[in-house]
Amino acid sequence: MDATYQINGSYKPTNKRFADLSGPDYFPTPKWATYALIESEKFVGDIWECACGDGAMSSVLEKTGEKVFSSDLYDRGYGEAGVDFLSPNRISQNIVTNPPYNSAEGFVRSGVKAASSKFALLLRLAFLEGVNRQRTIFTEVPPSRVWVFSERITFYPAGAVKKGSGTTAYAWFVWDKDALGSCELNWIQPGFKARYSSGT
Repeated sequence: MDATYQINGSYKPTNKRFADLSGPDYFPTPKWATYALIESEKFVGDIWECACGDGAMSSVLEKTGEKVFSSDLYDRGYGEAGVDFLSPNRISQNIVTNPPYNSAEGFVRSGVKAASSKFALLLRLAFLEGVNRQRTIFTEVPPSRVWVFSERITFYPAGAVKKGSGTTAYAWFVWDKDALGSCELNWIQPGFKARYSSGT
């Protein structure tokens, strides 16, 4: 296991996502977090999961009944490998993903151009902070809705023992081309973690 998850021989819950050896910032998304999105937002038309990893999020997005295209910059055995979302070469009606920790702002810039309907990113709630983001992202293209998690999401590197609890607050940031210009703040009701615990 990565050394950042051990302090004096004991387990340390994740409070910041660090890169691991199989590619920058690879932390599969617990399935319940994606269910929380698709039960809060309606997606009509194809969906592109552009940082699909092992397909954890894509498998849930398929429950919408819409066509899902999955890709990743790295080959993790799922989807189309070698696709750099920061230089997108396709347009999709909807884009949904959990972006690499250090590339979130680049994903916003690419996503609002490459999605013709909705674009949703799973980000730290603290993404709302920052002078530079206020001047650029949140002034020029603010999200239409922010869905704040009432329950904490814990991210683990692939293969890690799942125990402990995360200390970082997360939210789904949704850019809706039919509702641009203002930002609505919502809270995701608790219970998704327990309801979909078998898929976490």
